[in-house]
Amino acid sequence: MKRLTFLALALTGLFSTMIHAADDSRVYELRIYTCHEGKLDALQARFRDHTCKLFEKHGIGNVGYWVPVDEENGSKTTLIYVLEHKSREAAKASFKAFGADPEWKAAAKASEANGKIVAKIESIFMSPTEYSPPLTIAKGDKPRVFELRTYTTPEGKLNDLHARFSNHTMKLFSKHGMSHLAYWVPTDADKGAGTKLIYILSHASKEAGLASFTAFRADPDWIKAKAESEKNGPLTIQPQAEGVKSIYMKATDFSPIQ
Repeated sequence: MKRLTFLALALTGLFSTMIHAADDSRVYELRIYTCHEGKLDALQARFRDHTCKLFEKHGIGNVGYWVPVDEENGSKTTLIYVLEHKSREAAKASFKAFGADPEWKAAAKASEANGKIVAKIESIFMSPTEYSPPLTIAKGDKPRVFELRTYTTPEGKLNDLHARFSNHTMKLFSKHGMSHLAYWVPTDADKGAGTKLIYILSHASKEAGLASFTAFRADPDWIKAKAESEKNGPLTIQPQAEGVKSIYMKATDFSPIQ
């Protein structure tokens, strides 16, 4: 009996670490690193061997790490990842402690013996939308690719976009074979608060993702929902290439989500 109780508690603890409810108490951070030419492998090695463990040591949750699939989106120079914090204040304190950690200082110095690795860092703090599913941090049972999508709306249109996603888009994505990871909105005005929706989907492959979107866009239910939602104008800025950004990504070998 004691053995069964212990197993149940262990499984409960594991489950709670893998699935995080989309609530207001947690803050997520999308970070995009652009490397100097030829330095992406060195950056990944530093994360694999040092950074991820030190993040966890200082209370920063590793969610997922990805590299773009296509060269035009930075397949040779870009690392995209998502972190989880208890709050903005906690994030600030955690990064301060991380930056002062002697182990981090030694790892950073050793990794940059032949020159700086990172040329640019972009950070976007985010909160989950009300319709975002619980975030499952686990490896998929089959190989998959991920797609980071960023929508920019005209002023005053973000709530209409949210309504379309919660009432129509998400169900149609599922219908056409797309899987939802999470949906977020930026929390800072200079990063798109009030005008941006950021979300990640997964597909069996990039080709499967493109085929799914082709079927989705031709679906009569989508055509009807889109037309009704845009009676007073488009919900993303035009031209569409400016309002809808897509990056197909593959998970790194050290990513908790794969």
